[in-house]
Amino acid sequence: MTLNTTPLRPHTAPFRPRAARLVLGSASCFGRPDGAWWPRTRDLARELGELADVIDPLWGRLTHVAVNPRHWQPVPHGGVVVNGYEVAVDRFAELLNPHRILLQSYTAGRWDLLVVPPPTSASSAARLMAAVV
Repeated sequence: MTLNTTPLRPHTAPFRPRAARLVLGSASCFGRPDGAWWPRTRDLARELGELADVIDPLWGRLTHVAVNPRHWQPVPHGGVVVNGYEVAVDRFAELLNPHRILLQSYTAGRWDLLVVPPPTSASSAARLMAAVV
């Protein structure tokens, strides 16, 4: 019997980012959100990467984000690097519903998403997100 003394390398799987918890409506009505997003945390800079992974192929590169800073801590000043490019971040404390986020792209326009608070239970989040579409 021979003994193999070569250390085994751990098996490494390719890195797969988590998918954004997002639903998009088929047609927008004035005043209604275009979809709903359920981020995992209140850290906008961290969460935008997952959101952009879904939005960019559908709507073109995300260029601007507008938020009410009430529910986002911290809100980056000026911009944030998302997936290798910069996204401008605007804060609108008085004008923007704190449970909404506005996304803009140079190629496809603007979208308004309902933001389901991160600590929301899965069943409640599912109901809220289903109501949007």
